[in-house]
Amino acid sequence: MRFSYVMLPDLPVRESLATIRLADELGFHAAYAADETWHKDLWTLFGAAAGSTRRIRLGPNLSPVTLREPTLIAQAAATLDELSGGRAEVVISSGNFGLLAQYGIDWARTRPLSRVREAHHVIRTFLDEGAITFEGEFHRYDGLFTAARPVQRRLPVLLGAMRGPKSFETAGEIADGVHHALSYRREAYDYLVSHVRAGAERAGRDWQELDIGAWVVFSVGPDGEAARRAARAVVGLYASAMPAEQLRRNGVDPAELTEIVAAVGAGDLARAYELTPPELARRLSIAGTPAECRERIERDIAGTGVNHLVLAVTDAELVRALAGFDLPGVPGAADQLRLIAEHLMPAFG
Repeated sequence: MRFSYVMLPDLPVRESLATIRLADELGFHAAYAADETWHKDLWTLFGAAAGSTRRIRLGPNLSPVTLREPTLIAQAAATLDELSGGRAEVVISSGNFGLLAQYGIDWARTRPLSRVREAHHVIRTFLDEGAITFEGEFHRYDGLFTAARPVQRRLPVLLGAMRGPKSFETAGEIADGVHHALSYRREAYDYLVSHVRAGAERAGRDWQELDIGAWVVFSVGPDGEAARRAARAVVGLYASAMPAEQLRRNGVDPAELTEIVAAVGAGDLARAYELTPPELARRLSIAGTPAECRERIERDIAGTGVNHLVLAVTDAELVRALAGFDLPGVPGAADQLRLIAEHLMPAFG
């Protein structure tokens, strides 16, 4: 099982770079960040990180093809690949519908899966060939070329998918893998893997060679209750982006989130925290002591076919930056990465 660290690049850049270097030293597979306007620019951040790291892979998880033109994603990824000596990868999707709404875009009217499929073709072609002539439904190019060339023979391009089943099957059919965000029950991961496998087998591919990632809200520390409070502080923010069918696969009635989603939409994460019952937060995060986190991973994720844990590490500083209040007893991101490397990586290696 691979372990990766996904950050919200909202903290001071110097701190983020130090944490990426530590993740590299500890043997994490990758450092990811969201390619979203709400945060600092990940391409600049990871370009700076490339020169001070040796093994860790770097890239967006995810980049929204509704907002960022696909050839520009490919250009940025190829440049990052050269800077890092062949360690870049890309996860794409149609984008966070909350962010799209702030741009005045109704994501349901963008034909998201068709758009992502076409964007994947554009990115794959531009990375592999350095030029593209193409007339599609959403994008058209006539001899477009670039000097940005990847170092890797095949720079991985994955899909980010939450809804399913067609998005999961599409990832199995065309992409180098899929990162599925915000599921926490075995039922949800069995559903994911079965559809990724169906898509791969339909295309004559070996589904077990794909990167199948579980992106989860995560917090770990010696004080399990403190870690759970940290996760609870951001559960509403992330759960507000979960489609209704995904919530149900995770044993949550969408009606439970109505007031929480309203608070998130109003930018009041402190209120969202108050409205999030601890029991709901437990269902929609992995948090606690190292032993508790290990037990949860063993019960709900390991053995399903998922081969990559993508951990959205939540610490007190991130909670303070997002929600504006302090949570004592929560280890910083660096200490949490050390606990993961010491207690969890060996257990699932």
